[in-house]
Amino acid sequence: MRHTLRVLSLLLLPGLLAAQSPASVQRAVQSITPDDVRRRIGIISDDSMRGRDTPSPELEQVGAYIASEFRRIGLKPGGDNGTFLQRYAIDRVQFVADSSMAIVHGGGDATLAYGRDFVFSDNMFENGDYAGDLVLLTGTMGVVAQLDTAALAGKMLVLTARVRSRAERQRLFAWHPAGVIVLTSASDADWSTVVDRSAQTQLRDPSRRVGPPLVLTVRTASLAPVLTRLGADSAAVQQAAQAGAPLAAQPLRGALLHVHARIRAVDRKSAPNVVGILEGSDPRLKSEYLILSAHMDHVGVGRPVNGDSIYNGADDDASGTTAVVEAAEAFAQLRPRPKRSIIFLTVSGEEKGLWGSAYFADHPPVPITNIVADLNTDMVGRNWTDTIVAIGKEHSDLGATLNRVGAAHPELRMQPIDDMWPQENFYGRSDHYNFARKGVPILFFFNGVHADYHRPSDSVEKIDAEKESRIVKLVFYLGLEVANAADRPKWNPDSYARIVTGN
Repeated sequence: MRHTLRVLSLLLLPGLLAAQSPASVQRAVQSITPDDVRRRIGIISDDSMRGRDTPSPELEQVGAYIASEFRRIGLKPGGDNGTFLQRYAIDRVQFVADSSMAIVHGGGDATLAYGRDFVFSDNMFENGDYAGDLVLLTGTMGVVAQLDTAALAGKMLVLTARVRSRAERQRLFAWHPAGVIVLTSASDADWSTVVDRSAQTQLRDPSRRVGPPLVLTVRTASLAPVLTRLGADSAAVQQAAQAGAPLAAQPLRGALLHVHARIRAVDRKSAPNVVGILEGSDPRLKSEYLILSAHMDHVGVGRPVNGDSIYNGADDDASGTTAVVEAAEAFAQLRPRPKRSIIFLTVSGEEKGLWGSAYFADHPPVPITNIVADLNTDMVGRNWTDTIVAIGKEHSDLGATLNRVGAAHPELRMQPIDDMWPQENFYGRSDHYNFARKGVPILFFFNGVHADYHRPSDSVEKIDAEKESRIVKLVFYLGLEVANAADRPKWNPDSYARIVTGN
């Protein structure tokens, strides 16, 4: 009896629980079928969903459908107030052109008129007045080692360098300038288009804080005479930008820019994320979480193409949303459940700028430090039948784990390969990025774009459901490996320094 009790006590220790039997795993995998994949994509991308814009009543219908599936599967709600829905606010605002203007004081005063000389190129500011000393930034945004960034706080920065990425914009805003002036040499016709667009109501990015810096786009022809009077050498500026010189700051003779910035709220809406949780079976590891994510929104109704104005988004990203639901149904069948807990997440606002995933990453239902990995699926229903790109393989040991899992399952006939398009920066263009910047290792499963990308012709009839079912099975096997592993995935140090800490 004493021996039996000791064995039982060992079996109950964390990390020593029995893994799933091969029969249990096979039953789960076999629940992922091409017919289910095609049916679910058809529901999510049907014409009645009108492209699932963020926000829209049809997006709400898709969110309710996914929540009902999570409930049927037996997941635990991970949203607000005991529901599957996590909501975030979206404000619609409009610039007040007649009351907005900019004045340069010092070195020859000048007045810039809204619409004629400048527009606001970002709506994340409060109604008010903004002022700061003018500083000209020359050189290349990516080369900042010699720049005293602390001295730029509270200044109005005139950029001659192009901001090429989200990371560069975040770095620029982290210097806490009062404002950023982006110069443009747009033609009169192009400028007229810019002004017309700025007059329309706009949605605010709910993932960003409202406040400085104020961002203006100013016509070069309107500001160049002022900059010349203040001592700027336009020829030297252009040469520095073209040569890739380090970023340098040039104060402009004590001149100050004062902007009357006027904006008004038009209405306030909200949009949903859908969050379902499968609790892990290990007493210790169940407090750690793997996320399987995808975005359920698309671009809505737009310009007609061949008489069709509904942008269905079957591949982008009803395919990824379906992958999450299919995987959830498979994981829920396992006995015992995986050791770690799993969050199944479908977000909205991806097409607007990764809004929903940014909100979730900032307001997770569990501590962000307890999230061990995110496996994101975005566009997995088209193109090659035997390969899937896994972006981010080189940044953590998830890449090696995926290679091992793929090799262990040749029956899937699905080879995970490295990023084929590094120049396109797909790493920063889908929802996994908001987890990566928080320090969560990620993999992004992606079959690449195609001729129907962001067109009404991205429809369910063109989906290769059999191929997608094999990709979902690959993600399932990988997720099971991560959820049951003794150790959580690890970043490569160089990648962590670059992506997470910005070094």
